[in-house]
Amino acid sequence: MTITFLGTGTSQGIPVIGSKHPVCLSDDPRDKRLRVSVLISWNSHNYVIDCGPDFRQQMLTNPIDHLDGILFTHEHADHTVGMDDIRPFFFRQGDIPIYAHDRVAASLKRRFDYIFADENRYPGAPAVKVVQVEKDIPIVLHDLEVMPIEAYHNRLQVFGYRFGDFVYLTDVKRVEEEEIQKIKGAKVLVVNALREEAHHSHFNLEEALEFSERVGADRTYFTHISHLLGFHAEVENKLPKNVFLAYDNLSIEVPLP
Repeated sequence: MTITFLGTGTSQGIPVIGSKHPVCLSDDPRDKRLRVSVLISWNSHNYVIDCGPDFRQQMLTNPIDHLDGILFTHEHADHTVGMDDIRPFFFRQGDIPIYAHDRVAASLKRRFDYIFADENRYPGAPAVKVVQVEKDIPIVLHDLEVMPIEAYHNRLQVFGYRFGDFVYLTDVKRVEEEEIQKIKGAKVLVVNALREEAHHSHFNLEEALEFSERVGADRTYFTHISHLLGFHAEVENKLPKNVFLAYDNLSIEVPLP
């Protein structure tokens, strides 16, 4: 199974518009981060988690010829507003499956009403097939069972996902013990690490490191990174040997179960 980090930045991306912060001015390509998303590929299947404002650019940089579906973590703009750019896949394939909590699906229907219209559809609009994601109920994607992992983004419920030995969580501030037990035994963990300073709805670096230690995966990658965390090279040099900063277009391999 191949994991490609399409974007590893926070909601504003890096560089931030108009910012003179040293990280925003960095020449290191690892310090340039699109909005957070990941591509998961196995046995000719392609799924993305989240579809933010940089989706088109991400698909041009990491070209795939078909998309089997989109799994959503939650409804915030940096995770959803690329929905219209699924049109090329829709034109080739037909309706694109999307997997989301009922609340998230309702938000998408309000914001992209033309995509969900049953009648008088605009002929250039894409269409989707909504599949409900529920706590404790695995999703079967072809030959792979995917387990939703519930977490909280301040007070907002969000879903992460476990694909075999790979777990992806983002925009997380709190994870209950029963959900951590669903993660235990995974070989690779991805989780958000926003910055060093505490934040009301995201793990900071210290919290992300503590969470990584609790889970005990062989490798942990941090994502949803702000420019305030610092330069990629400097931060990664301070991390434990099995913990890494993800960066845009990084690909890693995780054995299938």
